[in-house]
Amino acid sequence: MLAVSGLTPQVVTETLYALAADEHAPFVPTEVHLITSAEGARRAELSLLSDDLGWFHRLCADYHLPGVRFDRSHIHVVRGAQGQPLDDIRSPQDNQAAADFITAQVRSITADPHCALHASIAGGRKTMGFYLGYALSLYGRAQDRLSHVLVSEPFESSYEFFYPTPYSRVLQTRDGQLADTATAQVTLADIPFVSLRHGLPTALLSGQASFNDTVAAARAALAPPQLVLDLARQRISAGAQEMVLPPAELALLAVFARRLKLGLGALEAPSKGVGDRAWAESYLREYRAITGKLADIEGTERALRDGMDGEYFSVRKSKLEKRLVAALGPAAAAYRIDDGGTRPRKYQLRLVPEAVRFVGDVANGEWN
Repeated sequence: MLAVSGLTPQVVTETLYALAADEHAPFVPTEVHLITSAEGARRAELSLLSDDLGWFHRLCADYHLPGVRFDRSHIHVVRGAQGQPLDDIRSPQDNQAAADFITAQVRSITADPHCALHASIAGGRKTMGFYLGYALSLYGRAQDRLSHVLVSEPFESSYEFFYPTPYSRVLQTRDGQLADTATAQVTLADIPFVSLRHGLPTALLSGQASFNDTVAAARAALAPPQLVLDLARQRISAGAQEMVLPPAELALLAVFARRLKLGLGALEAPSKGVGDRAWAESYLREYRAITGKLADIEGTERALRDGMDGEYFSVRKSKLEKRLVAALGPAAAAYRIDDGGTRPRKYQLRLVPEAVRFVGDVANGEWN
């Protein structure tokens, strides 16, 4: 279970109670984690874990919840851009830091395929709850859940209420009323979310990408494909993702992009073991445009002196696709060189011509 809180650590015990008490699908997590501010961490330690109050330990004892791990190491204080603990989110920089921090926590937990995550957005600043929900949408899986806890009146917002007790306990609410916690009702409102995880590149699932980078990758996966080739700078833009490509792979992609823009159809790959001079000429034309007139490409020219054969083509195509997949994840499918799926194999880009553009391509007399 993962929750966010500010100055009301009660959301931890309220959510845990509601999960465990669900008569239809009780869920007792093995671990509880809390994301909060520096002051929120202090309050959580005193109210939930201290010997004097220890409401987390009381809850586990009252409802016989065995093996739920929650200690000080599971309380994660949001850090600012300079690594300092934040007492509050008061600036755009704090806001970005909180987004990155929460995203990192969700990414780390969901990296374990054998766990299920229940995230609660009930506490903390509204932005913290939003980022937790958004992070779960980006990284969540089929087994993960998102909720908001609902507490009946007059216990809502009471600093002395932590969960409905299985015995009578009278407290004074914030408006001066007396109420018995045994009569309280605490439930969860499940919040459906759309998982975008399948559209993220593998590097973002396991790396240290920021919240903004992760959102950009998800947008790229959902947006209509657009391919921009900048041969002079040896890079492409695929959707919203810019990436550098080695000349050998970029030249092959440029061959098919050029054919698409010129309205030419699918092309058979060169035969294995048989050099194809027309293929070599098309490929070297793009290669020279990429590397420039002063570059030493003697090795490439020597390898293609008798034409390009099927093995050379397959190696370049395989390396190109691996780089696209590493950078784009599933979104790479739109930019791969398609083989048609039937024999004889004929290769082409499946994009519409309007989705492909060359920039700064003076060497080939192309458009800008």
